[in-house]
Amino acid sequence: MDTKRKTKTARVAILAGAGMLGVAGFALFGMPGHAQSGPPQKDMTVDKSTRSEVIDGIIVNLDRAYVFPDKAAVMGKDLRAQLLHGDFDSVTSAEKFADTLTDALQRDSHDQHLVVRYFEDAISPKSDQDDSPVDKAAELADESHFNFGFSGVDRLKGDIGYIDLHQFGRPQGVATRIAAAMTLLGDTKALVIDLRHCSGGDPESVMLFASYLYDKPTHLNDVYWRDENRTEQRWTQASVAGTKYGEARKLYLLTSSDTFSGCEDFAYALKNNKRATLIGETTGGGAHAGSPHRLDAHFMMFVPSGRPINPITHTDWEGVGIVPDIKASAKNALDIAQITALKALIPAEKDPDWKKKLQERLHELD
Repeated sequence: MDTKRKTKTARVAILAGAGMLGVAGFALFGMPGHAQSGPPQKDMTVDKSTRSEVIDGIIVNLDRAYVFPDKAAVMGKDLRAQLLHGDFDSVTSAEKFADTLTDALQRDSHDQHLVVRYFEDAISPKSDQDDSPVDKAAELADESHFNFGFSGVDRLKGDIGYIDLHQFGRPQGVATRIAAAMTLLGDTKALVIDLRHCSGGDPESVMLFASYLYDKPTHLNDVYWRDENRTEQRWTQASVAGTKYGEARKLYLLTSSDTFSGCEDFAYALKNNKRATLIGETTGGGAHAGSPHRLDAHFMMFVPSGRPINPITHTDWEGVGIVPDIKASAKNALDIAQITALKALIPAEKDPDWKKKLQERLHELD
């Protein structure tokens, strides 16, 4: 099992949903369309020189790190041609310039992880290196406002556990919350994990959470890093802090078109190795992992450089999403999951009084 990491913790599949601003959080919360907007920034005017410098930086980073080198070459050529043709000459707003570049890159690549961001505060030239202790502390403080992605934990009627997960926060904050949730729900008869509003997260937290759901180390996926030309195997852990939920009980994952990135990573692996049943809508289709790169004093881009390779399908969900096992509208997915769980629990229930309660609950939902 290769767990060596040459790059910093910002090498992630984008975690969105908290609207965090600041360079340290760009890799986590920087994606338009999958994050709430943070505090407004003061815009700035960009001139021809700045536009040229930013585009030069994009082309260099695409060429060096983008997961598909052939697409990187095409995108770089197109951006250069647009710059020389004057297509960006009328764009003088920094915010608009970042959005325009993001639109151009995603139009050519169809990769929703490929993002350019503007920052009002100057970006340190060392921003591609390890974050400072101050930056890391600030990031964790911001994540804590959203409970590191745990929006809710509940015990539904019929003794079914329920976790509403909006993101996979950094391991430093999310580890205790996963352990606490598993303790609270440890004796439930089935578990529903709601990923309908889950936009991504730290891949180490994805693996940690998955480790609670298997009895032994399980090979979930590999990641090929193009910029390092290496493949990293990713397995669940043999032991965890707290009590494992294990494999014996049924697990249901709720999905929607907003389920994205690291949350898809979680769902794709658990679906394909038959650990979970997916219920809901086809997911958003963002598979690539990567890291942020400084372009100039006020612009950064997120460069996807990692491509997941599932050990069962030998591919990933990029651009196509994950098709659920049971298709349903996102609105109805939770009810359908409970109905499915109850129908599986009722035949095996030996206590007649409890069996009657399960049947009554099924009648309420059905």
